[in-house]
Amino acid sequence: MTSKQALHNLVDQLPSSRVSTAVRLLESLRSGDYDPVLLALLTAPVDDEPETDEERAAVEEAKADIAAGRVVTNEELRREIGW
Repeated sequence: MTSKQALHNLVDQLPSSRVSTAVRLLESLRSGDYDPVLLALLTAPVDDEPETDEERAAVEEAKADIAAGRVVTNEELRREIGW
């Protein structure tokens, strides 16, 4: 089996939920004009590690901050950092 045949087989086996991601990735590889950050995001492995107690606490703290209105807009942050 050639590499292209193997690729066709993989495409045929893709779940519908992954097709748009595969299209974007393949189009960027074909054009040679790919964004390395986008490529890294598209090809990153799924984070399947269990959430730690520290991570869970950080999420709860963030939710509490949002609920209490302790947030800043993107515009406010840009002004604050001079961007």
